[in-house]
Amino acid sequence: MSDWDFLHDMHNDGYSPEQIADAAACGYNPWECVPIDPEWIDAQFSNLAVDKPIKNVKSRDGFPYSTIEQTNIFHDLIECAARHFDNTGRYLQIWGELGEIYAEIEFGLRRHGTHEPGSDGTINGKLVEVKTISPEKNNDLVLVKSKGSFEKLLIVRIDEHFNFEGKLIDRTELKGGLGKYLRGQFDK
Repeated sequence: MSDWDFLHDMHNDGYSPEQIADAAACGYNPWECVPIDPEWIDAQFSNLAVDKPIKNVKSRDGFPYSTIEQTNIFHDLIECAARHFDNTGRYLQIWGELGEIYAEIEFGLRRHGTHEPGSDGTINGKLVEVKTISPEKNNDLVLVKSKGSFEKLLIVRIDEHFNFEGKLIDRTELKGGLGKYLRGQFDK
């Protein structure tokens, strides 16, 4: 008798295919479990006080609600931008947003709220400024304000076929430390 014979017993005892699949996924007999009383669960949460009102947020702690949905949106935006270019010969000017969504997906960027000065978000706890190089630009140089509070610069390059590459650079490696702008370059 194997450890999984209880699954056949479950079928014989009238359990649904979904219940049998759940038991197989968990690897235990459901009748050997002690069910948790719903009233006990409610009692555990009834004493929790909310100190401040909950406000609507646009994302949870800098991350999208669903990374899968964010990835789908990213691909939809790229497809739409490519179709627009094929139809008009002009690029949609959405490079910055595409670069930041790419940074979320590929580098784990946790974005700040809209219009927060100094940096776009964090990667591994470091403040990061994201700059995007569009296919319309003829060089790999980016300028970023030196007064920003960022610790790293992420340069995202998008080519004419809507292929994306990213390079994360430490702020200390940027040129022009005494001027109004710092310069970074995306070299292969």
